[in-house]
Amino acid sequence: MAVAIIRILNNSLTMKFIIGDVLIIIFILFITRLPQSFSTTEAIQPSLTRLDSKRSSPSVQESAAKAVLGRFLPTHLHSFHFKIVSKDVCGGQGCFLIENYDGPTENGPEILIKGTTAVEIASGLHWYIKYFCGAHVSWDKTGGVQLASVPKPGSLPLVKDSGVLIQRPVPWNYYQNVVTSSYSYVWWDWERWEKEIDWMALQGINLPLAFSGQEAIWQKVFMGFNISMEDLNDFFGGPAFLAWARMGNLHTWGGPLSKNWLKQQLVLQKKILSRMLELGMTPVLPSFSGNVPAALKTIFPTANITRLGDWNTVDSDPRWCCTYLLNPSDPLFVEIGEAFIKMQIKEYGDVTDIYNCDTFNENSPPTNDTTYISSLGAAVYKAMSNGDKDAVWLMQGWLFYSDSTFWKPPQMKALLHSVPVGKMIVLDLFADVKPIWATSSQFYGTPYVWCLLHNFGGNIEMYGTLDAISSGPVDARISKNSTMVGVGMCMEGIEQNPVVYEFMSEMAFRKEKVPVLEWLKTYTHRRYGKSVQQIKEAWAILYHTVYNCTDGIADHNIDFIVKFPDWDPSINFGSRPSKLNSMHTFRSRTRSRRFSFQERSSDLPQAHLWYSTHEVVNALKLFVAAGNDLAGSLTYRYDLVDLTRQVLSKLANQVYLDAINAFRRKDVKALNIHSQKFIQLIKDIDVLLASDDNFLLGTWLESAKLLAENPSEMRQYEWNARTQVTMWFDTTPTNQSKLHDYANKFWSGLLEGYYLPRASSYFSYLFKSLEKNESFKLVEWRKQWISFSNKWQAGLELYPVKAQGNFLTIAKALFDKYLS
Repeated sequence: MAVAIIRILNNSLTMKFIIGDVLIIIFILFITRLPQSFSTTEAIQPSLTRLDSKRSSPSVQESAAKAVLGRFLPTHLHSFHFKIVSKDVCGGQGCFLIENYDGPTENGPEILIKGTTAVEIASGLHWYIKYFCGAHVSWDKTGGVQLASVPKPGSLPLVKDSGVLIQRPVPWNYYQNVVTSSYSYVWWDWERWEKEIDWMALQGINLPLAFSGQEAIWQKVFMGFNISMEDLNDFFGGPAFLAWARMGNLHTWGGPLSKNWLKQQLVLQKKILSRMLELGMTPVLPSFSGNVPAALKTIFPTANITRLGDWNTVDSDPRWCCTYLLNPSDPLFVEIGEAFIKMQIKEYGDVTDIYNCDTFNENSPPTNDTTYISSLGAAVYKAMSNGDKDAVWLMQGWLFYSDSTFWKPPQMKALLHSVPVGKMIVLDLFADVKPIWATSSQFYGTPYVWCLLHNFGGNIEMYGTLDAISSGPVDARISKNSTMVGVGMCMEGIEQNPVVYEFMSEMAFRKEKVPVLEWLKTYTHRRYGKSVQQIKEAWAILYHTVYNCTDGIADHNIDFIVKFPDWDPSINFGSRPSKLNSMHTFRSRTRSRRFSFQERSSDLPQAHLWYSTHEVVNALKLFVAAGNDLAGSLTYRYDLVDLTRQVLSKLANQVYLDAINAFRRKDVKALNIHSQKFIQLIKDIDVLLASDDNFLLGTWLESAKLLAENPSEMRQYEWNARTQVTMWFDTTPTNQSKLHDYANKFWSGLLEGYYLPRASSYFSYLFKSLEKNESFKLVEWRKQWISFSNKWQAGLELYPVKAQGNFLTIAKALFDKYLS
């Protein structure tokens, strides 16, 4: 093409101008055609090569993989031999190979697993025990592992002579959301983190977020800018709210952070990073997004620092509202950002080149001018690259969905193209429901990761989109001009719906779509250790109902037991003022994010329901019938308790509406019947949940207290733990937090101790209204309830940490009581 251009220009221009014009034309053609002609793999290859060079030595990785085996399956420590191999063995990709061990096997290795990193070796181990031994791995809190089906050492099944080769279709398998650290990991010690990193390795995760301990780094950085610890006490949030303090949504709430916490978390982070590196993972570290302490404005009065607007406070209380943002266009932004990157390198070593930053998820730029947006993006990247010349910016792509009215194609391109090619990776955060890659020309040529979001607030609800998980990553990868470079899991909270996360993890090694129903048949056999016909039939129903949500609605559990409607039922639900935290539009964790739930013509609140409850009751009936065969299985216990909870919770939604309709009819007798049934359902579900250690409030509270080093910290941490799962944010005497019940949980103790008193007091006010023939006293009820909640949040009463009762007997009794 360039030759043809030169020939044309030769006929009309002197040679003096030809060279310059041709270069300009070629440059324009190169830029405009870049997304179509420049291979995504080529764009990120320099980064992949550098990251490979940072990995631990083969001997260190092999030892790390062996240690995972020792913790996971110690009886078979000598049954496997592990070996790191070059990517050349795998056609230039990450892979694992499973072969029969060629050598003496008496009391020694039977199976040889090779991998390009220790993560691939661990993934190969997981693949082998799944598909050759019928075993199963999930989080401890979702039933744990099923390893009884693994044959004894010396009797492991052989693979075919040619072995098994599984390649990664894309380089990266990403893990975590920026808020998972608060909803799930906040109270973890090293013992729990070690288990999680083992789980990551077995699932093939090689690009995990590593956000712990960053406040200690920030303390050291800000000291260099004359910010005192007292200033930082007004900047950092409390332990359970650090994710939102980091994003600039709030400050101080739940704080301050003690010196013990800062030291403790920094030590923990170093252990986390060390283990990730031993296994060949690439950790993603935080970077500077512009969120700064208020004191910086006083110290640097000419700096371009803006006070942000309110984020979900009740009345804009300045004690925790309206944080400060340093504009990326200010030179101080680059200076602070560079200092933060360098301080991390000083503390941790040169462990990664990939850094997360989500400045524009916090607020829209002040103008939609594309030149300005491009300059902001360039400044953010400059702050990273000045600290690490090989830095790659990893950005959550949620803003392009949540604030789509601002981020039109020109603005998206301006931001995405503001950094060098291959130096930005976008997380298509909600690709399981609302993929952005398909409507943005593959993020306009920018490499991206196809992500599953799935969970909000760590809520407990059976929900999934298994068909989308099977097809979505494959469709994205094989699409024309695809720029997909990875898959990922970005749930806000973990330890729920194990089937979803095992299936999604497997897609990191799947080149083709998976027949979901066939996969589920093997899944159920592996999860419970045997084939039971009723279980197969039950899971076929669950696949087509609970795990087949196709309505495009972001699932956030708003069942009425755990998110009790705050309204006056005398008026239509849809006519309430928006300040009452509408059930149809739930304000999420950033000021621009809203999750829209299904709009109904009904004038009553509606919980999200996307399946036939009748069919799921039949699935539960089959599950209960399988009890004689599976009563000793912890995975069965978890699933039966969870499914029974799901069915009864949806029943309670209807019972609540029956009570409200009775109130509207002024039918005192019917109101009494339905309200008492709702109350009894809460009590019965609490008893059910108490029969499984994994559904207990007490374990959450005790894990918080165990991190404390003195009585003051113990009270503070318990308040943080109680507040996050209930009221979440601030209140006034007559207004609940706007985020109340965002992180609701179906936990025994929380139902009996918190949700039950709330529902009871509300119904008592409904009765008073009918008895006295007067309007419902909503404000008076709120006063009583908010006062109770505040006292409960500050409470110190103990809750059980061990299961009580026989789960199968309880589940059968509740089925007979409510559903037979």
